[in-house]
Amino acid sequence: MSALFNFNSLLTVVLLLICTCAYLRSLFPSLLDKYKTGFLGIFWKCARIGERKSPYVSFCCVAMALSILLW
Repeated sequence: MSALFNFNSLLTVVLLLICTCAYLRSLFPSLLDKYKTGFLGIFWKCARIGERKSPYVSFCCVAMALSILLW
């Protein structure tokens, strides 16, 4: 089943995207700058969410990992 039709898989993909973008922005800040628009602007917005809301994102990652491992 595709990740678009399974809600748990969609949440996993979104969390991985946010975490990956935040990590890449910490390593290569010029790669995800704020002046990018369109498709690359989505990655910058995901990086900002990962930086600003990091306690909530990390809690969601742990909760998602536990739900994948236990169910």
